[in-house]
Amino acid sequence: MTESQHEPRNDEFSEHIENSVEQYKSVTGELNTVMSAMKAKIRRLFAQSEVQPLFITGRVKSAQSFRAKASRRLQETSESAPVLEFPNPLREIHDMVGIRIIVMLPHEIQQVASLIKSHRDSFDCRSDREKDIGSVESGTYGYSSRHLLLKTRSEPTVRKFQEALGKPVVASGNFVFEVQIRTVLQHAWSEMEHDIRFKHPGEAAWNPQIDRHFTATAAMLETVEDYFTDINELYHRLNGYHDQQGAGAEPLSGEKIGEIWQTLLPHVDRKRDDDWSWASELLDAHEINQTWQLAQLLDANVVTDVRAALDHRYSPGPDRLLDDVLLWRFGKEHIDKTSGGDLRREGSLRRRLIQMKDYRSQPGQ
Repeated sequence: MTESQHEPRNDEFSEHIENSVEQYKSVTGELNTVMSAMKAKIRRLFAQSEVQPLFITGRVKSAQSFRAKASRRLQETSESAPVLEFPNPLREIHDMVGIRIIVMLPHEIQQVASLIKSHRDSFDCRSDREKDIGSVESGTYGYSSRHLLLKTRSEPTVRKFQEALGKPVVASGNFVFEVQIRTVLQHAWSEMEHDIRFKHPGEAAWNPQIDRHFTATAAMLETVEDYFTDINELYHRLNGYHDQQGAGAEPLSGEKIGEIWQTLLPHVDRKRDDDWSWASELLDAHEINQTWQLAQLLDANVVTDVRAALDHRYSPGPDRLLDDVLLWRFGKEHIDKTSGGDLRREGSLRRRLIQMKDYRSQPGQ
């Protein structure tokens, strides 16, 4: 085969591509109807769901973007002639319609994807993959998004779109479209990067300093997402502690006391060991034996007042501070129930109680 035989027939490609683009332009109205229907259908999936997206958007691929994708060529070897990646672009390009689902936290991405894929009566999931520019494996940072390719089943709006296309397309109502799921921070990063590099391209868009700043912000956003996740987990754990009909009803074991303490007062954990038996005895004396009761007792404002009232010479450990908080709440009753005839302990508790009363008698307390 001669060299001229290997050259791509650009005129033939161009004519084929332009015909496809013109046909695409002629059905953008029908595609917008498909997009609106798919967006509404996906939104309905979340009507009774625990996970709720921040928002759902949709778009139809622009004619310019369609042309760029339809023009892609493949060349298996340097000796082979290039071919179009999408010989039948109106049937083979699967992101002509795109739906974007934006969530708050990273773990919600998996929840959303699982919910959509579970509705097999609505959609057939043809592909599910992560798109990462930057990943843990490569040690880099960048864009991250979950992409699903979904196929409709006998969708009326799709059938009208296919009828508008005409033969050889069969008006089956089956159509593949793309769903992107990402967090709001990933969304903000990718929108800005896309705006700079693809909507307004130029040499400046690929400047190393721009690269560096995008990489830095991607790393920062990943850290912020980790913090947001920690905040969310802590919030739900604390809510659980106070839920008297749920996790708050869990009995207090030594291990549970330690968990609650380290969650509520992680800065007051100067304990030499993991023995919470004495703390358990103190709580039992006042019939504090459920999680919600201890969570209520360890109110941050009360702990602040106790520490201010006693002005400890040395920062107290958990056992001592718990003893003080119980004394603050129960007063003389705590002395009677826990001194156990130990005159030294009784004297110490009485002195501390006097300090607390003096503090409470001050103006503004």
